[in-house]
Amino acid sequence: MSEVWLVDDDPDVRDALAFLLGSRGLQVQAFESGAAVLAALDALSRPPRGVFLLDVRMEGMTGTRLHDELLERKLKNPVLFLTGHGDIPMVVEALKKGAFDFLEKPYSDNALADRIEQALAVEAAMQAEGANAAEREARLASLTEREREVMHRVAAGKLNKVIADELHVSVRTVEVHRARVFAKLGLRSAAEVATLLAQG
Repeated sequence: MSEVWLVDDDPDVRDALAFLLGSRGLQVQAFESGAAVLAALDALSRPPRGVFLLDVRMEGMTGTRLHDELLERKLKNPVLFLTGHGDIPMVVEALKKGAFDFLEKPYSDNALADRIEQALAVEAAMQAEGANAAEREARLASLTEREREVMHRVAAGKLNKVIADELHVSVRTVEVHRARVFAKLGLRSAAEVATLLAQG
């Protein structure tokens, strides 16, 4: 389940944001510091789902420093910042490092919630893309060495007879390998095989 990982050291702001986002049906995990959220992440058995909403100015670890920590952990979740006007140069730097967006205080409740929902949609798309890539890798890994040789030639548009000559096997053998490649990859045509390989 995707969540909003909210980090703000002001308890009133934290409670208000948690209430606002909860009223939009969003799951919220609220933390009072960067150290607290990092400890929670360490306790997870898999990468977190969802987005991070970080206040820039916090005691101890700032929001931008926490963003650096998330990047060091190779987390690709969208990160949004809540910022005062004086923090803009810091946030611009964070955007260069891949932050999703920043919302300047005072922000509109609806604008904030809408932007977070957009970030969650992006994260869901990234998860789906990652799952598709993992499935693709698993399917390719299931091929034998000879099936791989046939697959690359099929993708190049070569005829069975040409493939048979190149691999010094019978046309019938190529037909069998070709059928297995299509079955294992869940594809139906040479064009689909070429498209799959182009994604790699």
